[in-house]
Amino acid sequence: MALREFWRDRRVLVTGHTGFKGGWLATWLLKLGAQITGYALEPDTEPSFFERCGLGLRLRSEIGDIRDLERLRTALAKAQPEVVFHLAAQPLVRRSYEVPRLTFETNVMGTVNLLEAIRVTPSVRAVVIITSDKCYLNHEWPWAYRENDPLGGRDPYSASKACTEIVAEAYRSSFLHNVGLATARAGNVIGGGDWSTDRLVPDAIRALQAGVPLVVRNPRSIRPWQHVLEPLAGYLLLAERLYEDAENYSGAYNFGPSEDGAVTVSEIADLVVRMWGDGSWRAAEPRETEKAPREARYLRLDAGKARQILGWRPRLRLEQALDMTLAWYRESARTSADMFAFSSHQISFYQQLIGSEQ
Repeated sequence: MALREFWRDRRVLVTGHTGFKGGWLATWLLKLGAQITGYALEPDTEPSFFERCGLGLRLRSEIGDIRDLERLRTALAKAQPEVVFHLAAQPLVRRSYEVPRLTFETNVMGTVNLLEAIRVTPSVRAVVIITSDKCYLNHEWPWAYRENDPLGGRDPYSASKACTEIVAEAYRSSFLHNVGLATARAGNVIGGGDWSTDRLVPDAIRALQAGVPLVVRNPRSIRPWQHVLEPLAGYLLLAERLYEDAENYSGAYNFGPSEDGAVTVSEIADLVVRMWGDGSWRAAEPRETEKAPREARYLRLDAGKARQILGWRPRLRLEQALDMTLAWYRESARTSADMFAFSSHQISFYQQLIGSEQ
Protein backbone atom coordinates (compact mmCIF):
# COMPACT_ATOMS: atom_id res chain seq x y z
CA MET A 1 0.00 0.00 0.00
CA ALA A 2 2.03 2.95 -1.32
CA LEU A 3 0.78 6.04 0.50
CA ARG A 4 3.67 8.50 0.34
CA GLU A 5 5.36 9.41 -2.92
CA PHE A 6 2.18 9.57 -4.96
CA TRP A 7 0.60 12.24 -2.76
CA ARG A 8 3.48 14.69 -2.38
CA ASP A 9 2.37 18.03 -3.92
CA ARG A 10 -0.68 16.31 -5.46
CA ARG A 11 -3.62 18.73 -5.84
CA VAL A 12 -6.58 17.22 -3.96
CA LEU A 13 -10.14 18.43 -3.34
CA VAL A 14 -11.97 17.01 -0.33
CA THR A 15 -15.66 17.77 0.04
CA GLY A 16 -16.91 17.43 3.59
CA HIS A 17 -13.51 18.24 5.11
CA THR A 18 -15.15 19.87 8.13
CA GLY A 19 -16.81 16.60 9.11
CA PHE A 20 -15.43 13.75 11.22
CA LYS A 21 -14.34 11.40 8.44
CA GLY A 22 -13.37 14.19 6.04
CA GLY A 23 -11.26 15.81 8.75
CA TRP A 24 -9.31 12.62 9.36
CA LEU A 25 -8.76 12.23 5.59
CA ALA A 26 -7.53 15.83 5.29
CA THR A 27 -5.15 15.28 8.21
CA TRP A 28 -3.70 12.17 6.58
CA LEU A 29 -3.30 13.94 3.23
CA LEU A 30 -1.51 16.83 4.95
CA LYS A 31 0.95 14.33 6.46
CA LEU A 32 1.52 12.92 2.98
CA GLY A 33 2.34 16.37 1.58
CA ALA A 34 -0.72 16.92 -0.60
CA GLN A 35 -1.99 20.37 -1.58
CA ILE A 36 -5.53 20.28 -0.23
CA THR A 37 -8.62 22.34 -0.94
CA GLY A 38 -11.61 21.61 1.25
CA TYR A 39 -15.21 22.42 0.33
CA ALA A 40 -17.93 22.01 2.96
CA LEU A 41 -20.37 23.67 5.31
CA GLU A 42 -19.22 24.89 8.70
CA PRO A 43 -18.76 22.06 11.22
CA ASP A 44 -22.17 20.91 12.43
CA THR A 45 -21.06 19.89 15.93
CA GLU A 46 -19.43 21.73 18.81
CA PRO A 47 -16.73 20.69 19.41
CA SER A 48 -15.58 19.27 16.07
CA PHE A 49 -12.55 17.40 14.75
CA PHE A 50 -11.98 20.21 12.23
CA GLU A 51 -11.74 22.94 14.86
CA ARG A 52 -10.03 20.82 17.53
CA CYS A 53 -7.21 20.00 15.07
CA GLY A 54 -6.96 23.53 13.66
CA LEU A 55 -7.45 22.31 10.10
CA GLY A 56 -8.73 25.68 8.91
CA LEU A 57 -5.19 27.04 9.38
CA ARG A 58 -3.51 24.11 7.64
CA LEU A 59 -5.33 23.82 4.33
CA ARG A 60 -7.28 25.94 1.89
CA SER A 61 -10.79 25.76 3.27
CA GLU A 62 -13.81 27.02 1.37
CA ILE A 63 -17.08 27.08 3.27
CA GLY A 64 -19.85 26.33 0.79
CA ASP A 65 -22.91 24.20 0.18
CA ILE A 66 -22.58 21.14 -2.06
CA ARG A 67 -26.04 22.03 -3.40
CA ASP A 68 -24.66 25.29 -4.87
CA LEU A 69 -23.56 24.22 -8.37
CA GLU A 70 -22.05 27.52 -9.50
CA ARG A 71 -20.00 27.96 -6.35
CA LEU A 72 -18.83 24.37 -6.63
CA ARG A 73 -17.76 24.88 -10.25
CA THR A 74 -15.83 27.98 -9.23
CA ALA A 75 -14.12 26.11 -6.39
CA LEU A 76 -12.94 23.34 -8.71
CA ALA A 77 -11.83 25.79 -11.38
CA LYS A 78 -9.73 27.61 -8.79
CA ALA A 79 -8.27 24.48 -7.17
CA GLN A 80 -7.66 22.51 -10.40
CA PRO A 81 -7.57 19.24 -8.44
CA GLU A 82 -6.11 16.05 -9.81
CA VAL A 83 -7.91 13.87 -7.25
CA VAL A 84 -11.34 14.43 -5.69
CA PHE A 85 -12.70 12.76 -2.55
CA HIS A 86 -16.42 13.33 -2.06
CA LEU A 87 -17.51 13.02 1.58
CA ALA A 88 -19.95 15.94 1.93
CA ALA A 89 -23.31 14.48 2.96
CA GLN A 90 -26.18 14.39 5.41
CA PRO A 91 -24.71 11.35 7.19
CA LEU A 92 -27.26 10.31 9.82
CA VAL A 93 -30.02 7.72 9.39
CA ARG A 94 -32.25 9.04 12.18
CA ARG A 95 -31.90 12.65 11.04
CA SER A 96 -32.96 11.61 7.54
CA TYR A 97 -36.42 10.88 8.92
CA GLU A 98 -36.62 14.45 10.19
CA VAL A 99 -35.27 16.12 7.02
CA PRO A 100 -35.84 13.72 4.12
CA ARG A 101 -35.84 16.40 1.43
CA LEU A 102 -32.57 17.90 2.69
CA THR A 103 -31.08 14.41 2.82
CA PHE A 104 -31.92 13.68 -0.82
CA GLU A 105 -30.93 17.17 -2.00
CA THR A 106 -27.55 16.94 -0.27
CA ASN A 107 -26.66 13.32 -0.90
CA VAL A 108 -28.06 12.87 -4.40
CA MET A 109 -28.16 16.29 -6.06
CA GLY A 110 -25.00 17.32 -4.21
CA THR A 111 -23.23 14.42 -5.93
CA VAL A 112 -24.78 15.38 -9.28
CA ASN A 113 -23.49 18.93 -8.80
CA LEU A 114 -19.99 17.72 -8.02
CA LEU A 115 -19.90 15.46 -11.08
CA GLU A 116 -21.19 18.30 -13.25
CA ALA A 117 -18.35 20.48 -11.95
CA ILE A 118 -15.84 17.69 -12.61
CA ARG A 119 -17.08 17.44 -16.21
CA VAL A 120 -15.74 20.94 -16.89
CA THR A 121 -12.52 20.57 -14.86
CA PRO A 122 -10.03 18.69 -17.09
CA SER A 123 -7.37 18.49 -14.36
CA VAL A 124 -9.37 15.79 -12.53
CA ARG A 125 -7.99 12.28 -13.05
CA ALA A 126 -9.47 10.30 -10.15
CA VAL A 127 -12.67 10.57 -8.10
CA VAL A 128 -13.65 8.56 -5.01
CA ILE A 129 -17.27 9.02 -3.92
CA ILE A 130 -17.90 7.81 -0.39
CA THR A 131 -21.36 6.34 0.06
CA SER A 132 -22.27 3.79 2.77
CA ASP A 133 -22.80 0.13 3.57
CA LYS A 134 -26.46 1.12 3.92
CA CYS A 135 -26.78 1.55 0.15
CA TYR A 136 -27.68 -2.15 -0.11
CA LEU A 137 -31.25 -3.39 -0.06
CA ASN A 138 -30.96 -4.88 3.41
CA HIS A 139 -32.77 -8.19 3.85
CA GLU A 140 -31.02 -8.67 7.23
CA TRP A 141 -29.75 -12.02 6.07
CA PRO A 142 -26.81 -13.68 7.89
CA TRP A 143 -24.19 -13.29 5.16
CA ALA A 144 -22.22 -10.24 4.10
CA TYR A 145 -23.16 -7.97 1.18
CA ARG A 146 -21.02 -7.86 -1.93
CA GLU A 147 -20.71 -5.12 -4.54
CA ASN A 148 -23.02 -6.90 -7.00
CA ASP A 149 -25.90 -7.23 -4.53
CA PRO A 150 -29.01 -5.09 -5.18
CA LEU A 151 -29.07 -1.47 -4.06
CA GLY A 152 -31.98 -0.02 -2.12
CA GLY A 153 -33.11 1.64 1.07
CA ARG A 154 -36.11 1.63 3.40
CA ASP A 155 -35.22 4.95 5.02
CA PRO A 156 -34.35 8.29 3.36
CA TYR A 157 -30.64 8.09 4.19
CA SER A 158 -30.15 4.56 2.85
CA ALA A 159 -32.22 5.30 -0.25
CA SER A 160 -30.21 8.48 -0.90
CA LYS A 161 -26.96 6.52 -0.78
CA ALA A 162 -28.32 3.89 -3.17
CA CYS A 163 -29.31 6.72 -5.52
CA THR A 164 -25.82 8.21 -5.20
CA GLU A 165 -24.34 4.91 -6.35
CA ILE A 166 -26.58 4.92 -9.43
CA VAL A 167 -25.76 8.55 -10.21
CA ALA A 168 -22.02 7.86 -10.02
CA GLU A 169 -22.25 4.89 -12.37
CA ALA A 170 -24.38 6.87 -14.83
CA TYR A 171 -21.87 9.75 -14.99
CA ARG A 172 -18.94 7.38 -15.29
CA SER A 173 -20.55 5.50 -18.16
CA SER A 174 -22.00 8.53 -19.94
CA PHE A 175 -19.53 11.38 -19.50
CA LEU A 176 -16.36 10.72 -17.51
CA HIS A 177 -14.76 8.14 -19.77
CA ASN A 178 -11.20 9.29 -19.11
CA VAL A 179 -11.60 9.79 -15.36
CA GLY A 180 -11.13 7.03 -12.82
CA LEU A 181 -14.33 7.05 -10.75
CA ALA A 182 -15.23 4.71 -7.92
CA THR A 183 -17.66 4.52 -5.04
CA ALA A 184 -16.58 3.35 -1.60
CA ARG A 185 -18.88 1.67 0.90
CA ALA A 186 -17.70 1.40 4.50
CA GLY A 187 -19.28 0.10 7.69
CA ASN A 188 -19.88 1.78 11.05
CA VAL A 189 -16.79 3.95 11.47
CA ILE A 190 -15.45 4.89 14.89
CA GLY A 191 -12.57 7.11 15.93
CA GLY A 192 -11.71 10.18 17.93
CA GLY A 193 -13.35 13.47 17.07
CA ASP A 194 -16.85 12.30 16.21
CA TRP A 195 -19.41 14.28 18.21
CA SER A 196 -22.47 13.43 16.12
CA THR A 197 -25.75 12.66 17.87
CA ASP A 198 -27.38 9.22 17.72
CA ARG A 199 -24.08 7.43 17.16
CA LEU A 200 -23.04 4.88 19.73
CA VAL A 201 -19.47 5.90 20.55
CA PRO A 202 -20.04 9.70 20.69
CA ASP A 203 -23.16 9.06 22.80
CA ALA A 204 -21.07 6.82 25.05
CA ILE A 205 -18.34 9.44 25.48
CA ARG A 206 -20.88 12.09 26.41
CA ALA A 207 -22.51 9.75 28.95
CA LEU A 208 -19.20 8.60 30.46
CA GLN A 209 -17.88 12.14 30.79
CA ALA A 210 -21.14 13.27 32.39
CA GLY A 211 -21.21 10.30 34.77
CA VAL A 212 -24.59 9.00 33.60
CA PRO A 213 -25.52 5.60 32.11
CA LEU A 214 -25.31 5.25 28.34
CA VAL A 215 -28.77 4.49 26.91
CA VAL A 216 -28.59 1.94 24.08
CA ARG A 217 -31.50 1.76 21.63
CA ASN A 218 -30.88 -1.60 19.92
CA PRO A 219 -28.47 -3.72 21.97
CA ARG A 220 -28.80 -6.82 19.77
CA SER A 221 -28.24 -5.10 16.43
CA ILE A 222 -25.09 -6.20 14.59
CA ARG A 223 -22.91 -3.71 12.72
CA PRO A 224 -19.51 -3.86 10.95
CA TRP A 225 -17.40 -1.68 13.30
CA GLN A 226 -14.04 -0.31 12.13
CA HIS A 227 -11.63 2.48 13.00
CA VAL A 228 -11.83 5.47 10.65
CA LEU A 229 -8.25 4.93 9.43
CA GLU A 230 -9.12 1.52 7.98
CA PRO A 231 -11.47 2.69 5.20
CA LEU A 232 -9.46 5.89 4.69
CA ALA A 233 -6.42 3.78 3.84
CA GLY A 234 -8.60 2.03 1.28
CA TYR A 235 -9.81 5.32 -0.20
CA LEU A 236 -6.25 6.60 -0.59
CA LEU A 237 -5.09 3.39 -2.21
CA LEU A 238 -8.13 3.31 -4.48
CA ALA A 239 -7.49 6.90 -5.62
CA GLU A 240 -3.91 6.01 -6.53
CA ARG A 241 -5.04 3.06 -8.62
CA LEU A 242 -7.78 5.10 -10.32
CA TYR A 243 -5.25 7.77 -11.25
CA GLU A 244 -2.92 5.20 -12.76
CA ASP A 245 -5.49 2.99 -14.51
CA ALA A 246 -9.03 4.40 -14.73
CA GLU A 247 -10.46 1.63 -16.86
CA ASN A 248 -9.46 -1.30 -14.67
CA TYR A 249 -10.10 0.16 -11.22
CA SER A 250 -13.32 2.16 -11.61
CA GLY A 251 -16.40 0.71 -9.94
CA ALA A 252 -17.77 0.01 -6.45
CA TYR A 253 -15.75 -1.24 -3.47
CA ASN A 254 -16.62 -2.39 0.04
CA PHE A 255 -14.24 -1.53 2.88
CA GLY A 256 -15.44 -3.57 5.83
CA PRO A 257 -13.81 -4.92 8.99
CA SER A 258 -12.56 -8.44 9.57
CA GLU A 259 -14.95 -11.04 10.92
CA ASP A 260 -14.39 -10.07 14.57
CA GLY A 261 -15.45 -6.49 13.80
CA ALA A 262 -19.08 -7.41 13.14
CA VAL A 263 -20.50 -7.53 16.66
CA THR A 264 -23.60 -6.42 18.54
CA VAL A 265 -24.17 -2.96 19.91
CA SER A 266 -24.23 -4.41 23.44
CA GLU A 267 -20.76 -5.90 22.96
CA ILE A 268 -19.41 -2.50 21.89
CA ALA A 269 -21.08 -0.84 24.88
CA ASP A 270 -19.54 -3.43 27.23
CA LEU A 271 -16.08 -2.90 25.76
CA VAL A 272 -16.29 0.90 25.87
CA VAL A 273 -17.37 0.94 29.53
CA ARG A 274 -14.71 -1.60 30.54
CA MET A 275 -11.92 0.16 28.63
CA TRP A 276 -12.94 3.60 29.90
CA GLY A 277 -12.60 2.30 33.45
CA ASP A 278 -15.96 3.28 34.91
CA GLY A 279 -19.55 4.07 33.91
CA SER A 280 -22.40 1.85 32.80
CA TRP A 281 -24.99 1.34 30.10
CA ARG A 282 -28.61 0.22 29.96
CA ALA A 283 -31.03 -0.79 27.25
CA ALA A 284 -33.59 1.83 26.32
CA GLU A 285 -37.04 1.24 27.77
CA PRO A 286 -40.00 0.73 25.39
CA ARG A 287 -41.36 4.19 26.15
CA GLU A 288 -38.03 5.69 25.07
CA THR A 289 -38.08 4.02 21.67
CA GLU A 290 -41.77 3.67 20.81
CA LYS A 291 -41.65 6.64 18.43
CA ALA A 292 -38.14 5.94 17.17
CA PRO A 293 -37.73 5.37 13.42
CA ARG A 294 -36.96 1.90 12.17
CA GLU A 295 -33.30 0.85 12.07
CA ALA A 296 -31.89 -2.33 10.54
CA ARG A 297 -30.75 -4.96 13.03
CA TYR A 298 -28.17 -6.83 10.96
CA LEU A 299 -25.65 -5.69 8.37
CA ARG A 300 -22.24 -6.96 7.27
CA LEU A 301 -19.91 -6.21 4.36
CA ASP A 302 -17.81 -8.52 2.23
CA ALA A 303 -14.55 -6.72 1.41
CA GLY A 304 -13.15 -9.50 -0.76
CA LYS A 305 -12.98 -7.32 -3.87
CA ALA A 306 -10.85 -4.67 -2.16
CA ARG A 307 -8.57 -7.39 -0.80
CA GLN A 308 -8.12 -9.10 -4.14
CA ILE A 309 -7.95 -6.14 -6.51
CA LEU A 310 -6.37 -3.44 -4.34
CA GLY A 311 -4.44 -5.50 -1.82
CA TRP A 312 -6.24 -3.68 0.99
CA ARG A 313 -7.23 -5.31 4.23
CA PRO A 314 -8.08 -4.18 7.77
CA ARG A 315 -5.16 -4.07 10.21
CA LEU A 316 -6.72 -3.22 13.58
CA ARG A 317 -8.49 -5.59 15.92
CA LEU A 318 -11.70 -4.24 17.40
CA GLU A 319 -10.07 -3.72 20.81
CA GLN A 320 -7.25 -1.74 19.18
CA ALA A 321 -9.74 0.43 17.31
CA LEU A 322 -11.62 1.21 20.51
CA ASP A 323 -8.41 1.84 22.46
CA MET A 324 -7.26 4.39 19.86
CA THR A 325 -10.69 6.01 19.87
CA LEU A 326 -10.92 6.36 23.64
CA ALA A 327 -7.33 7.60 23.85
CA TRP A 328 -8.20 10.40 21.41
CA TYR A 329 -11.17 11.56 23.51
CA ARG A 330 -9.15 11.42 26.74
CA GLU A 331 -6.41 13.53 25.19
CA SER A 332 -8.93 15.95 23.71
CA ALA A 333 -10.35 16.63 27.19
CA ARG A 334 -7.09 18.43 28.01
CA THR A 335 -7.51 22.06 26.96
CA SER A 336 -3.82 22.39 26.03
CA ALA A 337 -3.74 19.22 23.92
CA ASP A 338 -2.43 19.48 20.34
CA MET A 339 -5.00 17.26 18.65
CA PHE A 340 -3.51 17.65 15.18
CA ALA A 341 -0.24 16.24 16.49
CA PHE A 342 -2.06 13.49 18.40
CA SER A 343 -4.14 12.54 15.34
CA SER A 344 -1.00 12.58 13.20
CA HIS A 345 0.67 10.25 15.70
CA GLN A 346 -2.21 7.78 15.41
CA ILE A 347 -1.95 7.95 11.61
CA SER A 348 1.81 7.29 11.85
CA PHE A 349 1.13 4.26 14.05
CA TYR A 350 -1.31 2.92 11.47
CA GLN A 351 1.12 3.56 8.60
CA GLN A 352 3.77 1.62 10.51
CA LEU A 353 1.38 -1.33 10.71
CA ILE A 354 1.05 -1.22 6.93
CA GLY A 355 4.75 -0.76 6.34
CA SER A 356 5.78 -3.60 8.65
CA GLU A 357 3.83 -6.05 6.48
CA GLN A 358 5.35 -5.06 3.14
